[in-house]
Amino acid sequence: MPGGRLTQQERRQIAAGLADGLAYAEIARRLDRPTSTVTREVSRNGGPADYRADPAHRATQQRIHQRGQSAPRSSRAVPQPGGRAAEAVHDYQQTLTTVLMTQGLPRMMARVLSCLFTTDSGSLTAAELAQHLQVSPASVSKAITFLESQDLVRRARDGRRRERYAVDDDLWYEAMRRSARANDRFIEAARQGVGVLGRGTPAANRLENAARFLDFVSEGLMQAAEQAREVLHTGTATPPDSTAEAT
Repeated sequence: MPGGRLTQQERRQIAAGLADGLAYAEIARRLDRPTSTVTREVSRNGGPADYRADPAHRATQQRIHQRGQSAPRSSRAVPQPGGRAAEAVHDYQQTLTTVLMTQGLPRMMARVLSCLFTTDSGSLTAAELAQHLQVSPASVSKAITFLESQDLVRRARDGRRRERYAVDDDLWYEAMRRSARANDRFIEAARQGVGVLGRGTPAANRLENAARFLDFVSEGLMQAAEQAREVLHTGTATPPDSTAEAT
């Protein structure tokens, strides 16, 4: 049933679909399930190359059992602001985590970013993140270090001088800038290759075309990012010293 837990037979259908080279959306359509359900299921259990139905089913049953044992400590039990359903928030965080993973983030980093996105304050301390995610402080520290290196989170101190980690309205602007810088490095290397390989040769033409394409795209990307930042940035982000809601 859509919305319920996947059955073992459905997992076998997912495995068969992957073996046949079907896209997640097509597998989901055949199961009458959301595409995100299939994406999350496969990502949790080895990815498309290593997904196996029976081990995935056993792992899910084990996770359910472990959640039941730790239910009093789970973030699902924490009251949500604005009358939100705790179970729905938790499930959405799982969906967002899966989406971030498909965009290239490692699982722990995706979980931390998802947790920050789904708090009204947009910021949490390391201890709060560890509590919400039920992971060790060391795991949070490693994830934060990576996310900072990618300009995906920033550090700030609150009124108690506690270090907080935050996402804000500039996150996507900075991501666009990082993407443009990466393109610039490839453009420079490609044009250097044109000189080495000999202008007019097939290999040099291939590199030159790639450089011209990325140069054009990067310029348009940054113009759009600057315009969007000017138009959409409202300046209403919650100060980092606000009390974080539990999620």
